[in-house]
Amino acid sequence: MPGRVDEPRVFVAPGAAVRPRRLAPVLLIAAVLAGAACYVVPRGVDANTQLSIEDDPSQIADRALDGAFDTTVAQREIDAALAAKDADLAQSFVLLANERHVALDPALTAKVDVAVAEAATTRHAMESFAMGVVTGEPNDMAGFAGTALSDLFVFGDIRDAAREGTRLATGQQADELVLGLACVGLAITAGTYATLGAGAPARVGLSVAKAARKTGQLSADLAASMARLMRGVVDWGRLKGAIAGASITEPAVAIRAAREAVKVERAGGLLNIARDVGRVQSKAGTKAALEGLKIAESPREMAQVAKLAEKQGGKTRAILKTLGRGAIALTVATFDLGLWILGALFTLFTFVSALKSATERGTQRVLNWRKNVRRRRYEAMAVRA
Repeated sequence: MPGRVDEPRVFVAPGAAVRPRRLAPVLLIAAVLAGAACYVVPRGVDANTQLSIEDDPSQIADRALDGAFDTTVAQREIDAALAAKDADLAQSFVLLANERHVALDPALTAKVDVAVAEAATTRHAMESFAMGVVTGEPNDMAGFAGTALSDLFVFGDIRDAAREGTRLATGQQADELVLGLACVGLAITAGTYATLGAGAPARVGLSVAKAARKTGQLSADLAASMARLMRGVVDWGRLKGAIAGASITEPAVAIRAAREAVKVERAGGLLNIARDVGRVQSKAGTKAALEGLKIAESPREMAQVAKLAEKQGGKTRAILKTLGRGAIALTVATFDLGLWILGALFTLFTFVSALKSATERGTQRVLNWRKNVRRRRYEAMAVRA
């Protein structure tokens, strides 16, 4: 009929109430999650960075030194090293300070130069060398030169093996680790000669490890690891009496006894540790190698010290003194770092989910409002009709 207005198609029945989904709670949750993300996400990113450098001790040390090494620390450590007559450590801190652009008092640097020059005098070097030959307990490079020379010419290993072997054979308290290291050293010395020094890093590492054990500078955990690796390498039953009966004047007897008691082909793990120690000694010095043996708690950590020494050289000892195990291991447990990363991912996921829900609810409210407007307009048109 003319003038008749057809009833519009309304998707919502007239008078029906549309209950909108509440938006405020979702917006509140999103705001809370945004605040949590500001705290958690940066730490998760930092944890991910730390995990990515887990196998690079040089980067681990560099990050740790950012908050632990400054002018105050450097000058305090240098003063302490000079007071202890440890010119090597003082020089190591000077090198580290120069690399990190940490300002030092020129007068203090001059004192270090004087101390280094004095430590390098012929008299001091000769005394230290002789002490290393006789005792096998080096305090500096000259002392280690004497220790290494005595071991390379089997005198040092025979001395240690005869002493500990005699104690073992007579039922006294013997240091089986020192005895084992001495015997392995005797067994591989001939190989060092035969390969023209190719086995020198392991030979040097055994000497340093033996010296660390005798002076109490070998960590208990690393000593236990080395003792486990020694099992199956040394035949203790055969060794009893054989080494004890050998004297320093009969090196051939001692070497033969060691060869018979030591299965060098099974000493791979032990020699790997020795090579790592030798690498530290060659790159950073004897005292740095001893410091590494003191803080390392496993063969893997000793390998980390070797990597650090290869990159940092003379600065290694200062880094180890400042950071301890923090120079080679993450300061936070890997499990904790993983939790930070998972926490950051979860926070971001829930924040995005909250934003998605808020957007959907906001959109639905707008659509419902438009539908209600359209419904009321149609109802008004129907009434007028």
